[in-house]
Amino acid sequence: MYRSSLLKLLDERGYIHQLTDPAGLDALAERQVIPGYIGFDATAPSLHVGNLVQIMQLRRLQQGGHKPIVLMGGGTTKIGDPSGKDESRKLISAEEIDANIASIRRVFERFLSFGDGPADAVMLNNADWLDGLAYISFLREIGKHFTINRMLTFESVKLRLDREQPMTFLEFNYMILQAYDFLELSRRAGCRLQMGGSDQWGNIVNGIELARRIDGTELFGVTSPLITTADGAKMGKTAQGAVWLSAELLSPYDYWQFWRNTQDADVGRFLRLFTDLPLDEIARLESLPGAEINQAKIVLASEATAMLHGREAATAAQQTARETFESGGAGEDLPTLSVGDGINIAHALTALGFTPSNKEAKRKIAEGAVRLDDVVVSDPGLMLKAEGEPLKLSLGRKKHGLLVR
Repeated sequence: MYRSSLLKLLDERGYIHQLTDPAGLDALAERQVIPGYIGFDATAPSLHVGNLVQIMQLRRLQQGGHKPIVLMGGGTTKIGDPSGKDESRKLISAEEIDANIASIRRVFERFLSFGDGPADAVMLNNADWLDGLAYISFLREIGKHFTINRMLTFESVKLRLDREQPMTFLEFNYMILQAYDFLELSRRAGCRLQMGGSDQWGNIVNGIELARRIDGTELFGVTSPLITTADGAKMGKTAQGAVWLSAELLSPYDYWQFWRNTQDADVGRFLRLFTDLPLDEIARLESLPGAEINQAKIVLASEATAMLHGREAATAAQQTARETFESGGAGEDLPTLSVGDGINIAHALTALGFTPSNKEAKRKIAEGAVRLDDVVVSDPGLMLKAEGEPLKLSLGRKKHGLLVR
Protein backbone atom coordinates (compact mmCIF):
# COMPACT_ATOMS: atom_id res chain seq x y z
CA MET A 1 0.00 0.00 0.00
CA TYR A 2 2.75 2.46 0.96
CA ARG A 3 6.11 2.89 -0.77
CA SER A 4 8.10 4.76 1.91
CA SER A 5 9.74 2.86 4.75
CA LEU A 6 8.22 5.35 7.21
CA LEU A 7 4.56 4.74 6.39
CA LYS A 8 5.16 1.01 5.94
CA LEU A 9 6.64 0.90 9.45
CA LEU A 10 3.82 2.95 11.00
CA ASP A 11 1.18 0.89 9.20
CA GLU A 12 2.65 -2.54 10.02
CA ARG A 13 3.01 -1.66 13.69
CA GLY A 14 -0.54 -0.30 14.04
CA TYR A 15 0.08 3.44 14.50
CA ILE A 16 -2.07 4.83 11.68
CA HIS A 17 -5.65 5.94 12.27
CA GLN A 18 -5.95 8.92 9.92
CA LEU A 19 -3.69 10.63 7.36
CA THR A 20 -4.34 14.05 5.87
CA ASP A 21 -2.73 13.23 2.49
CA PRO A 22 -1.41 9.65 2.35
CA ALA A 23 0.01 9.82 -1.18
CA GLY A 24 1.66 13.20 -0.62
CA LEU A 25 3.29 12.20 2.66
CA ASP A 26 4.37 8.85 1.24
CA ALA A 27 6.07 10.55 -1.70
CA LEU A 28 7.74 13.18 0.52
CA ALA A 29 9.08 10.48 2.87
CA GLU A 30 10.75 8.79 -0.09
CA ARG A 31 12.40 12.03 -1.25
CA GLN A 32 13.75 13.61 1.93
CA VAL A 33 14.24 13.52 5.68
CA ILE A 34 10.99 14.75 7.25
CA PRO A 35 11.11 16.70 10.51
CA GLY A 36 7.97 15.70 12.41
CA TYR A 37 6.68 16.73 15.82
CA ILE A 38 4.36 15.85 18.66
CA GLY A 39 3.54 18.29 21.45
CA PHE A 40 3.54 17.39 25.16
CA ASP A 41 2.33 19.69 27.91
CA ALA A 42 4.39 19.69 31.11
CA THR A 43 1.63 19.31 33.69
CA ALA A 44 3.60 16.80 35.83
CA PRO A 45 7.26 15.84 36.40
CA SER A 46 6.76 12.71 34.27
CA LEU A 47 4.74 11.47 31.33
CA HIS A 48 2.73 8.27 31.74
CA VAL A 49 1.81 5.17 29.74
CA GLY A 50 -1.05 7.10 28.14
CA ASN A 51 1.63 9.17 26.35
CA LEU A 52 3.64 6.14 25.27
CA VAL A 53 2.04 5.65 21.84
CA GLN A 54 3.02 9.22 20.92
CA ILE A 55 6.56 8.70 22.25
CA MET A 56 6.80 5.52 20.19
CA GLN A 57 5.51 7.37 17.10
CA LEU A 58 8.53 9.65 17.39
CA ARG A 59 10.78 6.63 17.89
CA ARG A 60 9.37 5.02 14.72
CA LEU A 61 9.86 8.31 12.86
CA GLN A 62 13.55 8.22 13.78
CA GLN A 63 13.84 4.51 12.99
CA GLY A 64 12.46 5.35 9.53
CA GLY A 65 15.35 7.79 8.98
CA HIS A 66 13.46 10.99 9.80
CA LYS A 67 13.85 13.74 12.41
CA PRO A 68 11.76 13.76 15.61
CA ILE A 69 10.90 17.12 17.19
CA VAL A 70 9.72 16.87 20.80
CA LEU A 71 7.74 20.04 21.40
CA MET A 72 7.36 20.82 25.08
CA GLY A 73 4.42 23.05 25.89
CA GLY A 74 6.14 25.57 28.11
CA GLY A 75 3.64 28.10 26.78
CA THR A 76 0.51 26.01 26.26
CA THR A 77 0.83 24.33 29.67
CA LYS A 78 0.03 27.76 31.10
CA ILE A 79 -3.43 27.33 29.55
CA GLY A 80 -4.07 23.57 29.59
CA ASP A 81 -5.34 21.42 26.73
CA PRO A 82 -9.13 21.05 27.05
CA SER A 83 -9.19 17.93 24.82
CA GLY A 84 -10.96 15.08 26.60
CA LYS A 85 -11.35 17.08 29.83
CA ASP A 86 -14.57 17.66 31.74
CA GLU A 87 -13.17 20.66 33.59
CA SER A 88 -10.34 23.16 33.50
CA ARG A 89 -6.87 21.97 34.43
CA LYS A 90 -5.24 23.42 37.50
CA LEU A 91 -2.87 26.19 36.42
CA ILE A 92 0.73 25.77 37.55
CA SER A 93 3.60 28.25 37.82
CA ALA A 94 6.27 28.89 35.18
CA GLU A 95 8.88 27.53 37.61
CA GLU A 96 6.99 24.25 38.01
CA ILE A 97 6.61 23.96 34.24
CA ASP A 98 10.36 24.44 33.69
CA ALA A 99 11.19 21.85 36.33
CA ASN A 100 8.71 19.39 34.78
CA ILE A 101 10.25 19.85 31.33
CA ALA A 102 13.74 19.13 32.66
CA SER A 103 12.44 15.97 34.32
CA ILE A 104 10.46 14.81 31.28
CA ARG A 105 13.48 15.18 28.99
CA ARG A 106 15.11 12.25 30.79
CA VAL A 107 12.25 10.00 29.65
CA PHE A 108 12.68 10.99 26.01
CA GLU A 109 16.40 10.30 26.18
CA ARG A 110 15.55 6.63 26.73
CA PHE A 111 13.53 6.43 23.51
CA LEU A 112 15.23 8.86 21.11
CA SER A 113 18.74 9.74 19.99
CA PHE A 114 19.33 13.48 20.42
CA GLY A 115 22.01 15.44 18.59
CA ASP A 116 22.83 17.73 15.66
CA GLY A 117 22.55 15.20 12.82
CA PRO A 118 19.87 15.28 10.09
CA ALA A 119 17.79 12.57 11.80
CA ASP A 120 18.74 13.35 15.41
CA ALA A 121 15.94 14.34 17.77
CA VAL A 122 15.62 17.85 19.16
CA MET A 123 13.51 19.21 22.00
CA LEU A 124 11.92 22.64 21.54
CA ASN A 125 9.71 24.72 23.82
CA ASN A 126 6.73 26.67 22.49
CA ALA A 127 7.21 29.25 25.25
CA ASP A 128 10.03 30.56 23.02
CA TRP A 129 7.45 32.04 20.64
CA LEU A 130 4.17 32.05 22.60
CA ASP A 131 5.38 33.96 25.66
CA GLY A 132 6.39 36.98 23.58
CA LEU A 133 3.27 37.28 21.42
CA ALA A 134 1.76 40.73 21.03
CA TYR A 135 -1.93 40.01 21.56
CA ILE A 136 -3.48 42.45 19.10
CA SER A 137 -0.97 41.62 16.37
CA PHE A 138 -1.52 37.90 16.93
CA LEU A 139 -5.29 38.26 16.63
CA ARG A 140 -4.93 40.29 13.42
CA GLU A 141 -2.48 37.88 11.80
CA ILE A 142 -3.66 34.50 13.10
CA GLY A 143 -7.10 34.92 14.70
CA LYS A 144 -8.77 36.02 11.46
CA HIS A 145 -8.26 32.52 10.03
CA PHE A 146 -10.47 30.88 12.70
CA THR A 147 -14.26 31.15 12.86
CA ILE A 148 -16.20 30.75 16.08
CA ASN A 149 -18.71 28.63 14.15
CA ARG A 150 -16.10 25.99 13.38
CA MET A 151 -14.36 26.18 16.74
CA LEU A 152 -17.66 25.32 18.43
CA THR A 153 -17.80 22.05 16.48
CA PHE A 154 -14.55 20.70 17.99
CA GLU A 155 -14.97 17.80 20.41
CA SER A 156 -13.01 19.52 23.19
CA VAL A 157 -15.54 22.39 23.10
CA LYS A 158 -18.68 20.34 22.39
CA LEU A 159 -17.96 18.04 25.34
CA ARG A 160 -18.13 20.94 27.79
CA LEU A 161 -21.12 22.63 26.17
CA ASP A 162 -23.15 19.41 25.90
CA ARG A 163 -22.58 18.73 29.59
CA GLU A 164 -23.25 22.38 30.47
CA GLN A 165 -19.80 22.63 32.04
CA PRO A 166 -17.89 25.91 31.84
CA MET A 167 -15.05 26.44 29.38
CA THR A 168 -12.90 29.49 29.95
CA PHE A 169 -11.90 31.86 27.16
CA LEU A 170 -8.32 30.97 28.11
CA GLU A 171 -8.91 27.31 27.16
CA PHE A 172 -10.89 28.29 24.06
CA ASN A 173 -7.68 29.82 22.70
CA TYR A 174 -5.73 26.56 23.03
CA MET A 175 -6.59 25.21 19.57
CA ILE A 176 -5.45 28.45 17.93
CA LEU A 177 -2.12 28.33 19.74
CA GLN A 178 -1.58 24.67 18.79
CA ALA A 179 -2.21 25.49 15.13
CA TYR A 180 0.23 28.40 15.47
CA ASP A 181 2.84 25.99 16.89
CA PHE A 182 2.76 24.00 13.64
CA LEU A 183 3.17 27.19 11.61
CA GLU A 184 6.12 28.31 13.76
CA LEU A 185 7.80 24.89 13.61
CA SER A 186 7.49 24.82 9.82
CA ARG A 187 9.24 28.22 9.73
CA ARG A 188 11.87 27.59 12.41
CA ALA A 189 12.69 23.90 11.93
CA GLY A 190 11.36 22.99 8.48
CA CYS A 191 8.79 20.75 10.19
CA ARG A 192 6.42 19.10 7.71
CA LEU A 193 4.57 16.58 9.84
CA GLN A 194 2.54 16.61 13.04
CA MET A 195 1.59 13.36 14.73
CA GLY A 196 -0.66 12.68 17.70
CA GLY A 197 -3.58 10.72 19.07
CA SER A 198 -6.91 10.56 17.26
CA ASP A 199 -8.32 13.24 19.58
CA GLN A 200 -5.84 15.71 18.06
CA TRP A 201 -7.08 15.37 14.47
CA GLY A 202 -8.95 18.68 14.42
CA ASN A 203 -6.04 20.57 15.97
CA ILE A 204 -3.61 19.07 13.44
CA VAL A 205 -5.85 19.99 10.49
CA ASN A 206 -6.10 23.55 11.87
CA GLY A 207 -2.32 23.89 11.76
CA ILE A 208 -2.09 22.49 8.23
CA GLU A 209 -4.73 24.92 6.96
CA LEU A 210 -3.16 27.87 8.78
CA ALA A 211 0.27 27.26 7.22
CA ARG A 212 -1.27 26.86 3.77
CA ARG A 213 -3.21 30.12 4.03
CA ILE A 214 -0.41 32.25 5.47
CA ASP A 215 2.81 30.78 4.01
CA GLY A 216 1.55 28.50 1.25
CA THR A 217 3.43 25.61 2.92
CA GLU A 218 2.25 22.03 2.46
CA LEU A 219 2.13 20.22 5.81
CA PHE A 220 0.90 16.76 6.78
CA GLY A 221 -0.76 15.02 9.71
CA VAL A 222 -0.94 11.47 11.07
CA THR A 223 -3.00 10.32 14.03
CA SER A 224 -2.81 7.05 15.93
CA PRO A 225 -5.88 5.13 17.11
CA LEU A 226 -7.09 5.55 20.68
CA ILE A 227 -5.44 2.68 22.53
CA THR A 228 -7.87 0.79 24.71
CA THR A 229 -7.51 -2.62 26.31
CA ALA A 230 -9.51 -5.65 25.17
CA ASP A 231 -12.22 -4.89 27.76
CA GLY A 232 -12.62 -1.32 26.47
CA ALA A 233 -10.72 0.45 29.27
CA LYS A 234 -8.44 3.37 28.49
CA MET A 235 -4.81 2.30 28.14
CA GLY A 236 -2.71 2.97 31.24
CA LYS A 237 -5.54 3.72 33.66
CA THR A 238 -5.47 1.58 36.80
CA ALA A 239 -7.15 1.66 40.19
CA GLN A 240 -3.88 2.97 41.60
CA GLY A 241 -3.73 5.89 39.16
CA ALA A 242 -1.36 6.75 36.32
CA VAL A 243 1.38 4.36 35.22
CA TRP A 244 4.28 6.83 35.29
CA LEU A 245 7.35 6.59 33.09
CA SER A 246 9.67 7.96 35.79
CA ALA A 247 11.36 5.53 38.18
CA GLU A 248 10.94 8.13 40.94
CA LEU A 249 7.14 7.87 40.62
CA LEU A 250 6.78 4.18 39.69
CA SER A 251 9.40 1.50 40.28
CA PRO A 252 10.74 -0.55 37.36
CA TYR A 253 9.26 -3.62 39.06
CA ASP A 254 5.75 -2.12 39.12
CA TYR A 255 6.19 -0.99 35.51
CA TRP A 256 7.19 -4.55 34.56
CA GLN A 257 4.16 -5.90 36.40
CA PHE A 258 1.84 -3.50 34.54
CA TRP A 259 2.87 -5.06 31.23
CA ARG A 260 2.94 -8.59 32.65
CA ASN A 261 -0.74 -8.17 33.54
CA THR A 262 -1.73 -7.45 29.92
CA GLN A 263 -4.86 -9.28 28.79
CA ASP A 264 -4.32 -12.21 26.41
CA ALA A 265 -6.11 -10.48 23.53
CA ASP A 266 -3.83 -7.41 23.75
CA VAL A 267 -0.43 -9.12 23.75
CA GLY A 268 0.28 -9.07 20.01
CA ARG A 269 -0.92 -5.51 19.51
CA PHE A 270 1.09 -4.22 22.47
CA LEU A 271 4.23 -6.05 21.31
CA ARG A 272 3.94 -4.27 17.94
CA LEU A 273 3.26 -0.87 19.47
CA PHE A 274 5.55 -0.84 22.49
CA THR A 275 8.58 -3.01 21.64
CA ASP A 276 11.13 -3.24 18.84
CA LEU A 277 10.79 -7.00 18.43
CA PRO A 278 10.66 -8.17 14.78
CA LEU A 279 7.16 -8.72 13.43
CA ASP A 280 7.73 -12.41 12.71
CA GLU A 281 8.76 -13.00 16.33
CA ILE A 282 5.69 -11.11 17.52
CA ALA A 283 3.49 -13.28 15.29
CA ARG A 284 5.00 -16.37 16.90
CA LEU A 285 4.51 -15.07 20.43
CA GLU A 286 0.90 -13.96 20.00
CA SER A 287 -0.04 -17.35 18.56
CA LEU A 288 1.20 -19.31 21.59
CA PRO A 289 -1.60 -21.62 22.76
CA GLY A 290 -3.35 -21.66 26.11
CA ALA A 291 -1.29 -20.81 29.17
CA GLU A 292 1.86 -20.45 27.04
CA ILE A 293 0.66 -16.93 26.19
CA ASN A 294 2.07 -15.99 29.61
CA GLN A 295 5.54 -16.38 28.12
CA ALA A 296 4.63 -13.72 25.56
CA LYS A 297 3.48 -11.45 28.38
CA ILE A 298 6.83 -11.88 30.14
CA VAL A 299 8.63 -10.97 26.90
CA LEU A 300 6.38 -7.89 26.52
CA ALA A 301 7.03 -6.81 30.12
CA SER A 302 10.79 -7.31 29.84
CA GLU A 303 11.15 -5.59 26.46
CA ALA A 304 9.00 -2.60 27.44
CA THR A 305 10.80 -2.22 30.77
CA ALA A 306 14.24 -2.54 29.16
CA MET A 307 13.39 0.23 26.68
CA LEU A 308 12.46 2.64 29.48
CA HIS A 309 14.62 1.59 32.44
CA GLY A 310 17.41 -0.46 30.87
CA ARG A 311 18.00 -4.18 30.43
CA GLU A 312 19.45 -4.63 33.92
CA ALA A 313 16.31 -3.23 35.58
CA ALA A 314 14.10 -5.41 33.39
CA THR A 315 16.07 -8.53 34.27
CA ALA A 316 15.91 -7.67 37.98
CA ALA A 317 12.15 -7.12 37.79
CA GLN A 318 11.64 -10.45 36.06
CA GLN A 319 13.81 -12.20 38.63
CA THR A 320 11.87 -10.60 41.49
CA ALA A 321 8.60 -11.72 39.94
CA ARG A 322 9.93 -15.26 39.53
CA GLU A 323 11.05 -15.39 43.17
CA THR A 324 7.74 -14.00 44.37
CA PHE A 325 5.34 -16.04 42.30
CA GLU A 326 7.20 -19.29 41.67
CA SER A 327 9.44 -19.68 44.70
CA GLY A 328 7.35 -17.93 47.33
CA GLY A 329 10.27 -15.63 48.13
CA ALA A 330 10.09 -11.93 48.85
CA GLY A 331 12.19 -10.54 46.00
CA GLU A 332 14.49 -7.57 46.43
CA ASP A 333 12.69 -5.12 44.11
CA LEU A 334 9.19 -5.30 45.57
CA PRO A 335 7.65 -1.96 46.64
CA THR A 336 8.62 -1.23 50.25
CA LEU A 337 6.70 0.57 53.00
CA SER A 338 8.22 1.75 56.27
CA VAL A 339 5.74 1.01 59.07
CA GLY A 340 7.52 2.83 61.90
CA ASP A 341 6.12 1.67 65.23
CA GLY A 342 3.16 0.02 63.51
CA ILE A 343 0.47 0.50 60.87
CA ASN A 344 -3.07 -0.76 60.35
CA ILE A 345 -3.21 -3.37 57.57
CA ALA A 346 -5.87 -1.45 55.61
CA HIS A 347 -3.71 1.69 55.71
CA ALA A 348 -0.71 -0.35 54.57
CA LEU A 349 -2.58 -1.69 51.53
CA THR A 350 -3.57 1.84 50.53
CA ALA A 351 -0.12 3.31 51.21
CA LEU A 352 1.46 0.68 48.94
CA GLY A 353 -1.01 1.66 46.20
CA PHE A 354 -2.71 -1.74 46.19
CA THR A 355 -6.12 -0.22 46.94
CA PRO A 356 -7.45 3.29 46.20
CA SER A 357 -8.92 3.71 49.69
CA ASN A 358 -8.98 2.16 53.17
CA LYS A 359 -12.63 1.24 52.58
CA GLU A 360 -11.64 -0.78 49.51
CA ALA A 361 -8.78 -2.36 51.48
CA LYS A 362 -11.20 -3.56 54.17
CA ARG A 363 -13.48 -4.98 51.48
CA LYS A 364 -10.56 -6.95 50.02
CA ILE A 365 -9.68 -8.26 53.48
CA ALA A 366 -13.29 -9.39 53.96
CA GLU A 367 -13.10 -11.22 50.63
CA GLY A 368 -10.03 -13.14 51.81
CA ALA A 369 -7.83 -11.59 49.12
CA VAL A 370 -5.15 -10.26 51.50
CA ARG A 371 -2.26 -12.33 52.85
CA LEU A 372 0.57 -11.58 55.25
CA ASP A 373 3.60 -13.79 54.64
CA ASP A 374 1.30 -16.00 52.54
CA VAL A 375 -1.26 -16.41 55.36
CA VAL A 376 -4.78 -15.09 54.71
CA VAL A 377 -5.73 -12.10 56.90
CA SER A 378 -9.33 -11.69 58.09
CA ASP A 379 -9.00 -8.86 60.65
CA PRO A 380 -9.21 -5.36 59.05
CA GLY A 381 -8.01 -3.84 62.34
CA LEU A 382 -4.76 -5.84 62.45
CA MET A 383 -1.74 -3.73 63.40
CA LEU A 384 1.45 -4.63 61.55
CA LYS A 385 4.95 -4.32 63.01
CA ALA A 386 8.15 -5.25 61.21
CA GLU A 387 10.55 -5.86 64.06
CA GLY A 388 12.82 -8.42 62.41
CA GLU A 389 12.68 -9.68 58.84
CA PRO A 390 10.49 -7.69 56.41
CA LEU A 391 6.88 -8.82 56.15
CA LYS A 392 5.41 -9.64 52.74
CA LEU A 393 1.95 -8.14 52.26
CA SER A 394 0.01 -9.49 49.27
CA LEU A 395 -3.27 -8.59 47.56
CA GLY A 396 -4.41 -11.33 45.24
CA ARG A 397 -1.80 -13.18 43.21
CA LYS A 398 -0.11 -10.22 41.54
CA LYS A 399 0.39 -7.45 44.10
CA HIS A 400 3.11 -7.89 46.70
CA GLY A 401 5.00 -5.45 48.92
CA LEU A 402 7.47 -5.50 51.78
CA LEU A 403 6.86 -3.92 55.17
CA VAL A 404 10.00 -2.80 56.97
CA ARG A 405 10.72 -1.11 60.27
